[in-house]
Amino acid sequence: MSNDYQQVPTDAASAEALAARGLSLGLVDTTDTEAFSRWVQAETRGFHSTLPSDETLAAQFPLLASHRTTGVWDDTGADPATPIATVASWPTDLTVPGHTSVEAWAISAVTVAPTHRRRGIARALLEAELRTADALSLPVAMLTVSESTIYSRYGFAPAAMTADWIIDTQRANWTGPVASGRVHLLTLEQARIEGHDLIERVRQEVPGQIRFSGYLWERMLGLHSDDKELAKQLRFVRYDDADGTPQGFAIYRVTENEHNFSAHTLDLRYLVSATDDAYAGLWRYLLEMDLVSEVAANLRAVDEPVRWQVSDLRAARKTGEHDHLWVRILNAKAALETRRYAAPARIVFEVSDPLGFADGRVLLDASTDGTATVTPFDGEIPDAAAAASVSVNELGALYLGGVSAVNLAKAGRLIELRDGSAQAIDAAFRSPVAPWLSIWF
Repeated sequence: MSNDYQQVPTDAASAEALAARGLSLGLVDTTDTEAFSRWVQAETRGFHSTLPSDETLAAQFPLLASHRTTGVWDDTGADPATPIATVASWPTDLTVPGHTSVEAWAISAVTVAPTHRRRGIARALLEAELRTADALSLPVAMLTVSESTIYSRYGFAPAAMTADWIIDTQRANWTGPVASGRVHLLTLEQARIEGHDLIERVRQEVPGQIRFSGYLWERMLGLHSDDKELAKQLRFVRYDDADGTPQGFAIYRVTENEHNFSAHTLDLRYLVSATDDAYAGLWRYLLEMDLVSEVAANLRAVDEPVRWQVSDLRAARKTGEHDHLWVRILNAKAALETRRYAAPARIVFEVSDPLGFADGRVLLDASTDGTATVTPFDGEIPDAAAAASVSVNELGALYLGGVSAVNLAKAGRLIELRDGSAQAIDAAFRSPVAPWLSIWF
């Protein structure tokens, strides 16, 4: 998709609703340094972060310019030039089961100033984003959330979970495979190019990953931040296999323990591997680091194999597991036909969507090669077909293959219209790899 999405007019229905409250909805000209700076400062304030310096803002501007940047203004406020609400969005690829991708609408930077709560502003912003995505013929919208109680009312549901891990390296003697290759230390400039190439190469291996670059990538490298110490502390390594081919990449830093110099903490900020050999090579390197007693790894997969590669299973503790990527289906036919299925199936979905995008009945026919056709359907449920009634939220939760239809049925969130349908849905929708998104956006 070209950058035409940046010029799509603001949603008329949301603009009208906000105008009735004395507020104005509009796009930010990202080439206008003053206007864009005020938007960034409003977004930063919304997340209670430190306002960036002029130098940091100047570095961020070119990297953020590809986003569709929207704000809400209150002309009666003390500072009418600064938005009282923000949102940014852009189209990008979302990996779905079957080593393929669907083009999705990424929504980010959703903030409302505390002076303007409970005035329908968040609703207007999010509904505008969904209508914009639908107008662009994007079948899926997605976001990562800091608050989990807001977005379900707009049809989003958690589809990819994440976990935080702590590994006691004094107990975690390596028992996994002996890697064939070697680990190399990289400079920042090498990491900037080689790390991203690797990430993009393996992105379609795991449902829930997205295509990202620009600001999101450089932020991971510690660039364009006022925290200069972080950038100095980060270390970058690449794993090459026995043939010298790069197959893995990691970013970490070591935090000193001022009371015990031999018991530092290694903070793993990112690790990606194209092969099991690279995964083993990188994790062994990290766990056997001198002067380190603990590895802390946040925003990781919920089922990390490294737990089974150390001598003491309890040395690798999952300290937190929580929702991360939330998905919203806008066009059920396009979304469901893009992904692949683990088993042949005929499934009737009766989908309720209060906002109307995915509302209706569809018949999904998944074939033995994993592909599927989806058609609108209003007849009798075919013989031997599974059938279930779901809201658009549950359809989004099921989409990446990591949420169980059986569990949703037990929770009363999926209603079987024919006995055994939840098990049939699970057989077709399941992903052999747990969905996982390795970044915030």
